[in-house]
Amino acid sequence: MRGLSVKRLFYGLGLAILNVAVIWCAIYLWGVQSYGLLALLLLGALALNALFIFPGGYPYRYLAPAAVFMILLVIYPIVYTVYVALTNYGTGNILTKEQVIQQFENRYVLDPDAGNYTFRVYENAHSDRIFLFTAPDGRLLLGRSGELEDVTGRDEADVIPPGYSELERRDVIRLSTELSALTFEYEEEYQLRMRSASAFALYIKQYSYDAGRDELVDLISGVVYKPVNGAFEAPDGTRLTPGFRIVVGLRNFQRLFGNPQITGPFVRVFLWTITWALLSVGTTFAVGLFLALLLNDPHLRFRRLYRSLLILPYAVPAFISALIWQGLYHTEFGVINRALEFLFDTRVPWLQDPFYAKVALVILNLWLGFPYMMIVCLGALQSINSEMYEAALVDGATTWQQFRYVTLPLLMVSVAPLLVSSFSFNFNNFSVIYLLTRGRPPIPGAQTPAGHTDILISYTYRLAFESGRGVDYGLASAVTLIIFLITGTITFINFRFTGALEDVRENV
Repeated sequence: MRGLSVKRLFYGLGLAILNVAVIWCAIYLWGVQSYGLLALLLLGALALNALFIFPGGYPYRYLAPAAVFMILLVIYPIVYTVYVALTNYGTGNILTKEQVIQQFENRYVLDPDAGNYTFRVYENAHSDRIFLFTAPDGRLLLGRSGELEDVTGRDEADVIPPGYSELERRDVIRLSTELSALTFEYEEEYQLRMRSASAFALYIKQYSYDAGRDELVDLISGVVYKPVNGAFEAPDGTRLTPGFRIVVGLRNFQRLFGNPQITGPFVRVFLWTITWALLSVGTTFAVGLFLALLLNDPHLRFRRLYRSLLILPYAVPAFISALIWQGLYHTEFGVINRALEFLFDTRVPWLQDPFYAKVALVILNLWLGFPYMMIVCLGALQSINSEMYEAALVDGATTWQQFRYVTLPLLMVSVAPLLVSSFSFNFNNFSVIYLLTRGRPPIPGAQTPAGHTDILISYTYRLAFESGRGVDYGLASAVTLIIFLITGTITFINFRFTGALEDVRENV
């Protein structure tokens, strides 16, 4: 009973802390008007409280933490990526419509007809400041805490409170950066702001938003801007920046597959991604299997030494190896080109030519990947019963026939699922591509930042963060969904293939 009471006390304390955190987050989300996240937060909190309060929820208590993390780390990113792929989210359309309207309504421009307002600054011991402005028409205005008061005709001694002293000119110049951020409200549509180190000026409000008509009016020119495709647009087609986020449906997918300047590079990147994954798996498996066959020979001397040396590329972090190989591939000073120049009097533009850049990537990934395949194949080879080979010898099988009909089929039972997984890994092997070539050299005529050595994941990254005309999260998310569908299909095939191999293993 005592242990049960302590357990209930622990649950109660945990729920109390959780609910306090939820209330704090709910108040913040309500304040920023994020009602969707607020609803999800409250529903999740109610579900967790129900699990620990009502006896019927007892069997699900231990699943709750896993479910929460699955929602946060798996389901929510997928849903949010789908949402972004259906929007115009990117440079020029980062903010919401409400944020854009607020920016325009807070935009003021200099009134050229208002003239300059000379000023003097007074400061007390607590660094509180007041301003005394002289308008072009001779009126005196007292500025304090963003408000203005007309003090025309009053003496300076009556206007300036005791304890304030006037700042010298050099002090005003020193504080010019801080003073330039100050604004004083003047009537309804004007603000008094610092124009230069010696004068303030009137700035007039430029835009006003009519919520009923959903229009943005230019108060100076009278032009009316209406929201069109994520931006406020005038009748003559002039669009104001910044724009705002809107749902555009399948427009990003239409751009991806309907614009030749986008579709062409995308198809080339996609085909190279498939080729890259196949070459990476094929070369690493072939070399790894060959070395495993050699190291599996019981008559080979110094086998342990060879294993230790051959596993070193796998032990070194991949990003360090990639940076080292980048230096080796240097056209002018790289060791590889120096050796080629010495032996054959030629140099290879490893990282500048599209073909050789791809060759360089395959060689680098072979260096990084063959130790893993060697270890896997070596373990699988050692699990094969030696009686299989004895029976093959009795039947007169040659060495090649033993490998083809005994070693390879039994090896593939264990290794084939790992090959499928390795294909999926190399399909999204961002680090090797980006560290060695950054996707370069670029594809000529591409409207998006696509390179000859880009794979889909690096292409998506560059779409999102390296576009010359700004970021394009919507198009990048559309590509991400395509990658998700491809890798999801590969994973499904892997599971089905693994199950089939389990059936084969039972029959062997």
